[in-house]
Amino acid sequence: MDIAAIHGRFVWHELETDDMDAGTAFYTALVGWGTATEDPGSGPYRMFTQDGVAAAGLMDLPDEAKQMGAVPCWLLYVGVADVDATIAQAEALGATSPIESFDVPTVGRIGLILDPQGAALGLFAPAGDDSPVGPPPGVGAPSWHELATTDYEAALRFYGQLFGWSATEAMDMGGGAIYQLFGLDDGEPLGGIFNKPPGMPVSAWNVYWEVADVDAAAARIPGLGGRILTEPMEVPGGGRIVQGVDAQGAMFSLSSHQA
Repeated sequence: MDIAAIHGRFVWHELETDDMDAGTAFYTALVGWGTATEDPGSGPYRMFTQDGVAAAGLMDLPDEAKQMGAVPCWLLYVGVADVDATIAQAEALGATSPIESFDVPTVGRIGLILDPQGAALGLFAPAGDDSPVGPPPGVGAPSWHELATTDYEAALRFYGQLFGWSATEAMDMGGGAIYQLFGLDDGEPLGGIFNKPPGMPVSAWNVYWEVADVDAAAARIPGLGGRILTEPMEVPGGGRIVQGVDAQGAMFSLSSHQA
């Protein structure tokens, strides 16, 4: 894996839950993933797979995380050359790191930061060229990343200094609310940042998973024990999205795009 090619890009996504079997049943039925199981040395780790390629991870929410108030969620990881140096830089910019960084043999080094507005984000430095980075774009792969925060301009300044992200297009959502797209120097948007609504308790990152048909997937959510937060809707570019909460309380989003 070329470190320069992944620096500042989302490279992995992990569901941290309090019931791995229930989480597996929910997302395999909803997205259509398969599964594989590994033991990284610190406990069972399950993979969601798409066409035999690792698409995302699944693990028990650590007890120490629960003690700090963490709840089931999707944790996003950004690729970096040096996890510890990135954490030191993040802390100098106002972030905190709630855990000790650690190595996963043959995979890479893992770290975690809480940005200055409190959103959790994972850091990943691969051990070698064979470290997984997820499936190619398409059904079962991540299609978009989004940060709901208390100050989108401050958040973008923080991540700009940390990863080199910069503002691209700004979209007016009405009522003075701005949805700010961001990306790297190649101009391709990586995601969006916006000020969270008053009813959202904490700043948080969110990932969208591509499915063949958002409306059909949304219809399955209640029967699987989840809850729809926003009904399926069209978004700029011709796609459709839906947002929901799974049976264990983790927020998720789905997207589909017209051919």
